[in-house]
Amino acid sequence: MRKDSPHTQAVRAGLESDLHHGAVVPPLHLSTNYTFTGLGQKRTFDYSRSGNPTRQILADAVAQLEGGACGVITATGMAAITVVCHTLKRGDRVIASHDCYGGTQRLLNALSAQGFLEVEFVDTSDLAAVERALVTPCALLWLETPSNPLLNITDIDACVALARPRRVTVAVDNTFLSPLWQQPLRLGADVVVHSTTKYLNGHSDVVGGAIVAAYPTLGQQLAWWANCLGVTGGAFDAYQTLRGLRTLQPRLKAHEQNAAAVVQTLAAHAAVKHVYYPGLPQHPGHAIAKRQQASFGAMVSFTLRGGRAACEQLCQRLRLFSLAESLGGVESLVAHPSSMTHAAMTPEQQHAAGFGEDLLRLSVGIEESADLVADLQQALATL
Repeated sequence: MRKDSPHTQAVRAGLESDLHHGAVVPPLHLSTNYTFTGLGQKRTFDYSRSGNPTRQILADAVAQLEGGACGVITATGMAAITVVCHTLKRGDRVIASHDCYGGTQRLLNALSAQGFLEVEFVDTSDLAAVERALVTPCALLWLETPSNPLLNITDIDACVALARPRRVTVAVDNTFLSPLWQQPLRLGADVVVHSTTKYLNGHSDVVGGAIVAAYPTLGQQLAWWANCLGVTGGAFDAYQTLRGLRTLQPRLKAHEQNAAAVVQTLAAHAAVKHVYYPGLPQHPGHAIAKRQQASFGAMVSFTLRGGRAACEQLCQRLRLFSLAESLGGVESLVAHPSSMTHAAMTPEQQHAAGFGEDLLRLSVGIEESADLVADLQQALATL
């Protein structure tokens, strides 16, 4: 039988699974608890923190899209990262991308300060740097590609080749691309993490996270910790995210087309100092992104010649790019990483990661492309 494409899988996830009434769309199960058939005779679900029918459909759908063995749905993206960290032992060493999301850095730094983990931040786009870091025993290699906010590209396959002989677990934050644009497990990673708040839901109205494991034993461990910590996602959030998931493919297509037009506009403007986008041939990770991704994505970062003052002026002038954190929704957003998404990092850490106060990050939405370009042009014209 012909295997359905991921695009079709995203649309069909959980449809016709209702055995009672034949509902096409799976029902929302809000019950917190489920009856036992008798003493010691538990059904598939007993308590919604441990397992919920609606949440399970979403977990299975994301796992299928990523090509993994099993999935776990959490209350937030940070909850997903926290669960992965709890699979480690006290004193374990973690190597993480030096320019990963500020919340991830905050969590890893806090766990390090408590003496729970030993953490080293490395430029994972530099394979020589990764190899040097792996000389010292390590339990987890945490990759984020494309990175946030500079969109640096890490060669997942090459990092796995370095980590596997050393028995190092490789986890990849795939939030910026979604399973339709990148599948790290198929490149050898052990774990994939998502903030489902972003592209998977896509409508900026649900906060959530997902973890997908490459093999069942790891998946069981992750599910145990999610239940133990009490960070599993709610049923209604899962229901909403499933609804968003069904339109993932057409949304991504519009995101991608608009991002290409936005990049072209920024790259041609004199007020723009540098554009960070893997789709540009001059981007150092362009060839790797072309090989391991199905798209260059819809996140774009750029610096302005006028520094922070110019960034502030541009944000005030933009009409169709809302000044807000997060990303991946249907609406276009602009963020100032150093004071917003990455404010948890010190100025020294931001400088080490390669960005400063002159950087803006765009999440390009699905509005009419010509309108977004016109809005950018009128705002840039004031600089």
